[in-house]
Order: sequence, then C-alpha cells, then structure tokens
Amino acid sequence: MLSYSFGPYVFVPERQSLWRDHTAVRVGSRALEILAALIERPGEVVGKAELISRAWPDTFVEQSNLKVNVAALRRALGDAPDGTQYIATVSGRGYRFVFPVSVSGQSAAAVAAKFQGGRANNLPVSTTRLVGRDHAIDAIRAALEASRLLTIVGPGGVGKTRLALAIAGRLTAAYEHGVWFVDLATVNDATLVPTSIATALGLRVHSANIKAAIAAFAADRKFMLVLDNCEHVIEAVAACVEALLAAAARVRILATSREPLRLLGEQVYRLPPLETPPKVSRLSAGEALAFPAVELFVERAAGSRGVFVLEDGDAPVVAEICRRLDGLALAIELAAPRLDAFSTSELLGFLADQSPVLSDRRGGDTRHHTLAATLDWSFGLLAEPERVLLRRLSVFAGAFSVESACVVAVDKGRARSECIHAIANLVAKSLVSIERGEFGTLYRLLDTTRSYALQKLAESGELDLLRQRHAEHLLELAERAEAEWKIRPTAQWLAEYGRKMDDIRSALGWAFSGNRSIAIGVALTVAAVPFWEHLSLVEECRVRVEGALSSSFANFRGVRDDMKLQFAYGTALLHTRGPLLEVQAAWTTALGCAESLHDTDYRLRCLWGLCDYFTWTGDHRSALAIAEKIRVLATDRGDVNARNNVDRQTGTALRYLGELGEAQRHLERMIARYIPPVARSDIARFQLDPRSAARGTLANVTWLQGHPERAVAMAQRQLEEARAAQHALALCNAVVHTTCPIALLTGDLAAAERLLVGIEAHVAEHAMTVWAAMSRCLRAEWLLQGDDASGLPMLRSALDELLAVHFRMRCPFYMGFYAAALGTHGDVDAGRTAIDEAIALSASTGETWCMPELLRIKADLLSTESTHRTAEAAEALYMQALDLARRQGALSWELRAATALAEHWLRTDQGAKAAGVLAPVYRRFKDGFATCDLLKARTLLNGLGDAGKRRVAVFDATSGKVSNPGQ
Repeated sequence: MLSYSFGPYVFVPERQSLWRDHTAVRVGSRALEILAALIERPGEVVGKAELISRAWPDTFVEQSNLKVNVAALRRALGDAPDGTQYIATVSGRGYRFVFPVSVSGQSAAAVAAKFQGGRANNLPVSTTRLVGRDHAIDAIRAALEASRLLTIVGPGGVGKTRLALAIAGRLTAAYEHGVWFVDLATVNDATLVPTSIATALGLRVHSANIKAAIAAFAADRKFMLVLDNCEHVIEAVAACVEALLAAAARVRILATSREPLRLLGEQVYRLPPLETPPKVSRLSAGEALAFPAVELFVERAAGSRGVFVLEDGDAPVVAEICRRLDGLALAIELAAPRLDAFSTSELLGFLADQSPVLSDRRGGDTRHHTLAATLDWSFGLLAEPERVLLRRLSVFAGAFSVESACVVAVDKGRARSECIHAIANLVAKSLVSIERGEFGTLYRLLDTTRSYALQKLAESGELDLLRQRHAEHLLELAERAEAEWKIRPTAQWLAEYGRKMDDIRSALGWAFSGNRSIAIGVALTVAAVPFWEHLSLVEECRVRVEGALSSSFANFRGVRDDMKLQFAYGTALLHTRGPLLEVQAAWTTALGCAESLHDTDYRLRCLWGLCDYFTWTGDHRSALAIAEKIRVLATDRGDVNARNNVDRQTGTALRYLGELGEAQRHLERMIARYIPPVARSDIARFQLDPRSAARGTLANVTWLQGHPERAVAMAQRQLEEARAAQHALALCNAVVHTTCPIALLTGDLAAAERLLVGIEAHVAEHAMTVWAAMSRCLRAEWLLQGDDASGLPMLRSALDELLAVHFRMRCPFYMGFYAAALGTHGDVDAGRTAIDEAIALSASTGETWCMPELLRIKADLLSTESTHRTAEAAEALYMQALDLARRQGALSWELRAATALAEHWLRTDQGAKAAGVLAPVYRRFKDGFATCDLLKARTLLNGLGDAGKRRVAVFDATSGKVSNPGQ
C-alpha cells in the first residue's frame, strides 16, 4: 500500500489516514484529497482548478471552499520542523507542497496509474467459488507467459468464462495498465467489436478508425484483454486482435470461444468438462467428492438448500447425475439447486426422462445436447408465471433492474409483485444471476440461458411484442437519462444508465431489421444521442445517426427529430473527420429546423457549432458574423451566459483577423464576466470551459503584443485548468493552440518537447485525427528549429492532411514556417513557391494575424540573391511587414521584421540605419529579454557598437533586468 512520509507525518491515501508519531490526525476528507494532490507532486505548483476538481469531482464549488480546506489542512499540520509551512501559496496560481517527501509501497508506474484516476480492472465479481479448475489455471498461466494470445475453447456451458475470469483475477498485479474484460455475448453487430473493446478500455475515440485507435492506445502499454464469447463475431475479433498484437508488444489477450481465432501464434487450450466418477458398484461420499463435478454439485446444492451434506447412500446417485450432465459446469449449476424441491433420486429420474430428447437431436457436440436437455428440464419444472417471465427477460441484452423487468415483462393489469416474486425464484434456481453494485442490484441472464429463453420466446409468438415493449422502455429510459445528465453526478449517471448501451443497440437492431418499427428506431436513435456523446462513442453515433437520416425514413421523422439528428451528425463528423462541407450542411439544416420550431436553445447550439466550423476552416469573418448573431439572440433571450461567453468567439476571430486590440478587449471582458455553469448542459453547449479557452487565446494575443513572459504564464494557467478538467478536447486546445506554440515562439525547445511528448500520446490514445495532424505540425516546427531536416516532409504531409479536410486555421503560419525552413536547408526556389502559397491562403481566408511574419519570410528568401533589384524588393517587403505589424499592434512580429531589416542593412554597410530601425522597437519591450527573438536583437545591437548602444538600454542576461533605461 502506498504511503508518504514528511517530517513527523505519514499519509496513506488509500485509507484516507494521516498519522503523526503513531497518532491519527483528524482532517476532513476534502482536505485529505487536496493533500494527496499536492504531495504526489512535491515542489510543483498544483493549480486551483485541479485541486477543486480533485476534491469536488462532480460538484461546482467556489474557490473560497478550497481556501477554507487548505487553511484547515495547514492548521492540522502546523509548522514544519524548520519553522516554515508545509504548503506554500503561489499567488494567482495555486499551491505547492514545499517539504521533502519520501514515498514507499508501490512502483512509480503504479503510483502514476493510481493518481491518473485509472482503475485496475473491470472484472465482474463472482459470488461463487471456481471448482475443479486448478490444473487448467496453472496450465493457462504458464502458456500466457510464452504466448501473447491464448484462446480457451470448449462447448457452451463448460465454464470458459468463469475460468478466464479466475485467471484474469489472479494476474491483475502483473499488468501495469490493468486487466480488461469485454463481454461480446451482447454484440450482435460485428462492426461494434472495436467499439466494445474501446469502451472496456475506457478509451474515448474521436476517429472513424476505432481499430487503429485501439492499436495506437495500446502501443506503449502493458495490459491484458479478456475477450469473452467470441464465436458469433469471430472474424471481427480476429481482425482486432491481429492489429492489436502487431502494434503492442506488451499486450496479452485471453479469449474464450467455441472455436479458435486461427491467428498466427495463437495458443489453444481446449477446456474439458469437469471430471466425473466412473461407473462402479460401490462409491462412498468421500470418493465421489474427489471428482470436481460432484464437488461442484454438492457446493451449489448446499448454497440453494442452506445445508446439504453428501451421504454415502446418495453418492452413486449424485455421481450418475453428474455423468448424465456430462460434467458441464452450467448444467450442474442449473440442476443442483433443484434439490430444494426434490430428492437426489427424483432429480436423477427427471434427468433420465430427457433421454428421448437427447436421442432425437442430430449433429453437433453431444454436450450441447446435454445442456439443452438440462435447460429443457429446468424450464419444464418452472411454474407457468416463471416460464413466462424467463422467456420475456431474454429481450434484455445486458443487466436489468427490477423496475425494467416489470415494465417490459408484466402485462397491463397484472401486479408487479408477481414479477418480483418470480425473479427471486429464478435467482434461487440459478436461471438469473445477480450483480450487486454501489448504486443498486441488477439482474442478468447468462448467455446460454438467454439464447435458450429467446428461442422459447420466439416459439411463444411473443417475440415482436416483447421486442417492441423493450424498445419503448429503452426510449423512455433514454429520455429520462438525458434530463438527469444535467443534475446528477457523473458516477451516479453512468452507474444508472451507462450500461444500457447494449440494450439500446439490441433495440435499434430489432427496430430497423426488416423495418419492424422504423418510428421507434428513429425516436430511439434521437434519444440515444446523449449516450453516445457521454460515453464518447463518437463514430458509433455518426453511423447510427447517418442511418436514421436516410431519405427512406423521412416519413418517420419530424422536424424536431431532423434538428437533433443533423446537429448530432455535424458534431460527430467534425470530431472524427474534420470540418468537411457536410459538417456545415448538417448544422445549417439543423439551424433551419430550430428556427422553424422557434427553439432558441438549439438555435444557439447550431450557431455555436457553425462559429467553430468557420474558425476551423479559417473563415474568420464568417465566424465573426455568426458570433454577432449569437450575441443578438442571447441578448433577446436574456441568456447572460451565452451573451458573455460569445466574447471568446469574437475575440478568437478578431485575433486571427489581426485586430489584436479589439481581440484583447473582448477576451478580457469575457474572462471578467464569466459565470461558472451550474449545469453540465452549459458545459456541453460551449464544448470547452469557455474562460480557460479564452485565456489561451488571450495568451497568444499577449505574445503577439510583445509580452512573452505574461503570455507564458497565461498559457501555463490554461494548461493547468485543462488538466484539471480531464477533458480530451480541453487538453488539445491548451497544448496545441497555446502552450506549445508559445514555447516554440519564445525558443523554449525543452518545454515544447515535454508538451509534445504528452500531447502526441494523448491524441493517439483518443485517435483525434485532426488534432494529431496539428500536433505533427508542432513536432515538425520543433525539429526544424533544432536544424533537423526531417521536419520538412513531416510538416508538408501534416499540412496536406489538414487542407484535405478543409482545416485552414493557423495553416498560413505553418506554411510560412515551412517556406522559411526550405530556404534554410538550401531549396530557396521551393521556399519562394511555398511562401507565395502561404500569403495567398492568408489573404483568401482573412487570417492575416501572421501576415507580417509571412512578408518577412518572403523578404528573407528574396535577400538570398545579392542583386540590386532583389535587395530593393526585399527591403520593401521588410518595410511592409514593419508597417503592418505596427498597425496590428503585433510588437513581436515588428521585432522580427526590424531584426531582419537591420541584418539586411548590415549586409549592405548601412549600420546606422540598422540601429535606427531595431533599437526603438527593442526598447518598447518590458519583459521576455531571455527569449530567443529578444536575445537575437540584443546580440545584433551589441554588434552595432556605439550606434546601437546610444539607442537602447543595456540588458543584463544574468539578472534579466534592463539598466539605464531611456539612454
């Protein structure tokens, strides 16, 4: 168990206990969570937002709550041995644990996994002991050490799943990144196999290629995947497994199936039935119990009756029962509980009566016949209400509550108590299993039992009736879930509704198959959109919504259905494939529907989406116009949050249009007026934390305006907030658009490298295609700043990928950097072609924030030719860049242009003019003197001698201060 020691204290997070010299220290649970967050990273600043998220994960609280709990923690700890406090306040940012800490109890990797919020596994908890499989467990564990893929093969009911879970449970400590169970019994569509695997892994995929996302996620991880019940989707499973094993050297896969996967390197373990006693004339109880089949029978019988002891006289009878059941674990578990009503001899007699059934079955494994016969027999012994309920419960693909069972399986006018009583009886007879969780008890039919009961339901003629009831119930649950998402903590919501996805898929499959109930299918697709969103099943959402939008289903959709489906389609398409024209079309159609319905909420959602779309495509004037529409609509509606928050979109558009002063005004106003949302619906509507995103844009504006140090501090704050939010898009936005670009602009390559390593893993884990391409642009820029020419093809490839999906935001800047790098590496002609392409793109989109830099780069490329004509043209471009930068208020671009022009004049023996253009620009900076551009300018000015010194104060690189200002 992990523990931290500091001074006289020992802190054990897992037990939420703090001790001082063997005496417990009384501290509240919130304060201990804050202590845990600080002590995990001693010496580092932990932001306020991150601490609030840690201590109040599902609740919005004011920062005053944090201050109160930190104060309580300080009082409890007192002063450190050296007289200082253990926790230091970092003004405006957060807190830092400043005393030395020692850690014991777990590896660093395990500690990291624990505090990243990761679970160790998702294995179902068994309520009964596994009997008679010790040899199989040892053999399979040994085989898994030598093979990365092992499949347990055997007939239905032989115990493959229980064995796999037992092995997985014993191996959890051996896998740094967990052991994950995937129940494929509920997956009837082979295309959903990758989705099911991703869901079990907790992987949120923002890509159409889920299989590739899983492979990328697994590449540097060590975990075990347990794929259960593969036989009905065997080809899809094999394809996923093959891709996963090829990409991830430390992943192990344990599968169960009625047939092997037939992949290279697969080890197959054929699981035999439990061993039964041979037919002998005399058999004692002790001798019979030496056989696993009898041991299992006796244990399950005892569990049903409360007390059951095998006597010598019953031993031969029980042995014969186990032989008749062919040692199949499931058959034995179904039969043994019947001793609550019958003697062992009567039970054997009932089984013997099934012999004609066995002999009439043709083909296949006789063990399947035995299991079917046992199920027939068990079903036949049920009272009629229990038979009816069992077959009706088979419509549930996953776990279900008593409430759901009553709604679906009970006819109108019948008492719910009948259903509840029948469920209890079915549980007692091992036909229904129980799953007890933190938020209540659920029930489930085992796969084999469900298949049998579903067949019985079809034979009864009630299949379509019950399927329709099931789909209608899922529709009602989905609508309730959407409403409750706004008010319930995430953990509770997921516990209540997150497991309904298998049933939703099953209901949709039935509704659309053979056009049985298109109206219900369309309505359920609309209602299920929040499930796909909240469970991050983005690609599945796209496919399902696209199907529901089919023109052949138009008569089954209303205007409101079209509005919700088109909006969801545009959102899913944007995040999986980029800002394609279809995204704009979908959101525009949804907006038209919302206007016809006078639905202001959806009008705002659609406008917000279109604003983001135009931002991504680089059409910032259109984005600005949409933002103004949002402002007018929000004002008319009295939506203060939307009215204030749209300043972020306005400021973003103005930033890219080069209107930096106005951008700053809107962004600062938004940050000052921001009201934290009390409902998650607001967070969903605005996609990201608007204030944090605005702060990131303001950081970029601040750098452009000539305040590098302030920009770095703002960027770091946004990054801390994004990490605390634990939102995939928030982190991308913070790193890709703010912290990493600013690190590269200021020349902090070490910080950029740290950020790149993290974001590259992040976008790969979530398969975020567009963000991955943007990350490669940054990686290429980092390589090229380090004079590594391999960045050239990487940058060109990433740009082509972005432009192919109409993503143009920031692309003119990256294209300009590409042009400059071509020139630096000797291909000046290609550089000139590329810079003209960049300038044309900037002009066509209106994304002119970087135009001064593009003009400077073009001038640099021209100045490589030492002719009078090109020198004049280059000088004119430098002057044009300077003038535009001044008009934009972009002091950082102005410095780069002035430095380049000064170098140009120095090459033509015009040193006085060089100092005259550069020194006044340099003098206007108040911070950032250790950043690359200012260091370069200072070096150049020093080289100019007296002319430079007369025009600029002296910068001391050691102290970071300017002396003799104004001289």
